[in-house]
Amino acid sequence: MDNILHVVNGDSTAKILKESNIQGDILVWHEMLCEGPLDKEVGSDTFWMNRYNFFKNEFNVERLEYFDKTIKKIVQLEDLEGVNEVVLWFEYDLFCQINLLATCSYLLKNYRKDVTYSLVCVGYEKGKDKLQTLSDYTSEEYPKLLENKIKITKANLEFTDKCWEVYVKNNKEELQNYKFKNPKFWYLPKAIEQHLKRFPLENGLNEIQNKILQIIQANSFSEKEIVRELLLWQNAETVYGFGDLQYFNYLKKLSDYYQVKDEIYSLNKLGKSKI
Repeated sequence: MDNILHVVNGDSTAKILKESNIQGDILVWHEMLCEGPLDKEVGSDTFWMNRYNFFKNEFNVERLEYFDKTIKKIVQLEDLEGVNEVVLWFEYDLFCQINLLATCSYLLKNYRKDVTYSLVCVGYEKGKDKLQTLSDYTSEEYPKLLENKIKITKANLEFTDKCWEVYVKNNKEELQNYKFKNPKFWYLPKAIEQHLKRFPLENGLNEIQNKILQIIQANSFSEKEIVRELLLWQNAETVYGFGDLQYFNYLKKLSDYYQVKDEIYSLNKLGKSKI
């Protein structure tokens, strides 16, 4: 009997996968590598220290919690003894695509000839008005997704490893010029295009920061209402794929540009000068 390891993009996917009764163990990739300091060598001491410090400083996540939820799970990919196939379950957005690059880079570092590597990556679907996430499918539909999986070769892993290296460098010119196109990773170029919009514009702020100031200027919103509006904008016009915690953090870091009275945000003089 095949021993399959499913590496999934989050808890919601893991839940649906369990309900589908698809054979195999499930490993949840609990990271958000589209944010914070990185290191080319996924799984190295420097990599983990960078990530721990980021989560501690930005989200007050303690070392033990990060170890239990993230490191303890991910390092299982270093030893695939007895595993016949690794299936990666990810989505089209920037959040998932960067995690996917890191996962593939890590798998290459620990590559085994006796393991088959496969990818289930959702997004465009004929007849659907919007891009699909893994949460848009029912447990009854997951076997069909698995049936349409894409085989990932060592050469494919080497491609993602180079893409990961370019992303970690985060040089705008190199990101613009590098050829991220690959038929196995169809959504990657669009995700990188989205990432490039996080570089500062002429006013010193990036697309997300400018959008936050625009929302504050146009409305009388509380913190939660601003983040709700950001999520609506994200889903309609971007492929960031961020969670609400990331947007709460973006808003907090823009405190020099607004004031809050009775929980309602408004731009100050500096904020208005950026619009």
